[in-house]
Amino acid sequence: MTTNATATGIDAHDRVEVTVTVNGVPRSSQVQPRRLLSDFLRHDLRLTGTHVGCEHGVCGACTVLLDGAPVRSCLTFAVSVDGHELTTIEGLAAADGGLHPVQQAFRDHHGLQCGFCTPGFVVSACGFLAEHPDPDDEQIREGMAGNLCRCTGYTGILGAVRQAADELRATGDDPRQRTRDGATASGEEVSS
Repeated sequence: MTTNATATGIDAHDRVEVTVTVNGVPRSSQVQPRRLLSDFLRHDLRLTGTHVGCEHGVCGACTVLLDGAPVRSCLTFAVSVDGHELTTIEGLAAADGGLHPVQQAFRDHHGLQCGFCTPGFVVSACGFLAEHPDPDDEQIREGMAGNLCRCTGYTGILGAVRQAADELRATGDDPRQRTRDGATASGEEVSS
């Protein structure tokens, strides 16, 4: 009898418990060891903001933050993130709907058209700006080079990342963190 047993003794059809903190909320699910993180997020956790484009890690549409660093969820097995922290596009805006500074900047600069690549760009920009808080245009181009957009021509995206960098430097906010409830993208409190 032929089996798919691995060195750990887990068959490819077995299910493994994966517990991960997603957008600040502990989540668990039983998955097959070969389940991709993108599928785990979209199908098991119903977080559909992470898009799947090329399924080869080239387009960047599936980018999420793993312990604060951008990763391609289409190339990452869900079992490999057990015990870690993930941030998806859904975890950036405030719970009350206030946009994250990077989201607001993309809106302000029309850094999106069809919107398919936008979640990956926004999440990638958050990871990039955490490491490069005061980037010049060339650094922004290089930092966003791992994401593809077929619609915008990138001018709006470049302007959006530049605006977000200025905004985040002014507020001192960590770009990888959720926007506070009751705050605008500029960090100002909204009065009721």
